[in-house]
Amino acid sequence: MREIVLINITGEDRPELTAAITGILAEARANILDVGQTVLHKVASLAILAEVPDCIDESPLLKKVLCVAHELGMQAHFTPFSAADYRQWMDAQGRSRHIITLLTRQMTAEQLQQASAVATRHGLHIERIERLSGPVIAGSAEAGRTGCVELTVCGEPADPLTMRTEFLQVAQESQVDIAFQSDSLLRCNRRLAVFDMDSTLIEAEVIDELAKVAGIGEQVAAITERAMRGELDFQASFRERLALLKGLPETALAEVAASLRLTEGAELLFAELRRLGYKTAILSGGFNYFARQVQQKLGIDYVFSNELQIVDGKLTGVAVEPIVDAQRKADLLCKLAEQEGLCLEQTVAVGDGANDLPMLGLAGLGVAFRAKPLVRQSARQAISTRGLDGILYLLGYRDRYRDFDKDCR
Repeated sequence: MREIVLINITGEDRPELTAAITGILAEARANILDVGQTVLHKVASLAILAEVPDCIDESPLLKKVLCVAHELGMQAHFTPFSAADYRQWMDAQGRSRHIITLLTRQMTAEQLQQASAVATRHGLHIERIERLSGPVIAGSAEAGRTGCVELTVCGEPADPLTMRTEFLQVAQESQVDIAFQSDSLLRCNRRLAVFDMDSTLIEAEVIDELAKVAGIGEQVAAITERAMRGELDFQASFRERLALLKGLPETALAEVAASLRLTEGAELLFAELRRLGYKTAILSGGFNYFARQVQQKLGIDYVFSNELQIVDGKLTGVAVEPIVDAQRKADLLCKLAEQEGLCLEQTVAVGDGANDLPMLGLAGLGVAFRAKPLVRQSARQAISTRGLDGILYLLGYRDRYRDFDKDCR
C-alpha cells in the first residue's frame, strides 16, 4: 500500500493556506482521502489525509509542507497511517451518526459539559461541534438571546432509553433543551409541518378564555389542564367543557380573539418555512373561528379544527362532528403527507398536549413544545426554553443575524 499520512496545520487563519498546502501535494500527485478545515475566531485548522505515490520520497514532501506552514506563521504536524490505522478509519466511516442539538437562552459551559458527558457515557464519540445561533454581545442582558450548538456524534447508544432519561434530567436541571436525531438526508428534506394551535401557536387555551367570559373560567380550566396532561379522555372532556358554554353570546368570540397573542417565534418560523417551500397546517382541537385568524396572520396552508354550533347568536354547547381529537390529528397528518407526495419521515409535528402525542409519534420530527410533563417525556424531542423559531435549529439551520441558511450535509 502506498504511504498514507495525516497532515494537520494550525495557526492564525491565512486565506492562502488551503491552496498552498494542496499545491505541494498536487506536485507530488498525492490523493486526498479525507479533508476538513475550520476557522474559529481567526484560528484555522486544516487536516488532510493524503496518499503519497510509491515513487515519491515522503520526507522531502513533508519538509516542504513544514516550510510553507512556517512561512505562513502556522504549525504543521504529521501522523503516519499504517495499514491497520487506515482499515480502522475506513471501518469508522460506516458507523451511524447522530445530531445532538442544545438549545437555550444562553449557552453555558455546564450545559455543554453535562450533555457531552451523557453522550460519552453511552458510547458516542463527538466528531464535530458547531454553533448554529448568531453571536451576542458578551456580558449583555440582550432580550431574546439564543444559544444553540450542534454536536455530530458517531456510534449507537447501548441503552437509548436510559440516555434519553439522562438528557431529560440535564434539560430540566440546567434549563437547556436537548434533541437527539439521526443524521440522515431526510432530516434536511422535510416539507410538511403541522401544528396544534392552543398553547402552541397562540399563548392561550381558547376554550378557557371563552369560559372566563362566561364566568366559569376556573371550572373549565381545571378540566382542560387534566385533559392536556392525559388524565382525561379528550373527546369526553371537550364535550363536557363545551356544554358549559351553552348560551354564551356569539359576540364573545370576537372579544376573545382580540386578546389572543401569537407564541414567541411563530412569525419568524412560518416566514422561513414558507421561504423554504414547506406546506403548513393547523391540526387543532380548538375552534375554526380562531384558527382561521391564525392562518391569515401566519400564512398557513391548511386548517382542520372544530366548528362551533351557533343558533340565534348563541353557542349551543356542542360542536359540529367529527371532533378533531388525537386520532383525527394523526389521520390528518397521514392524509396531508400522502396528498403532498411525502413520506411521514418528511413531516414535522408540533404540539403541547396529550392529544398531540399520536401525531408527534408519526412525524419524522415530533416536537413537544412547552409541553406538559407526560408529553415532554413521551415525545422524541422537546422545546421548553425558546420560542417556536427554535424548531428551525432542529432542522439544521444556522442563525445569521435573523437570517437562516440551510446546512444540509
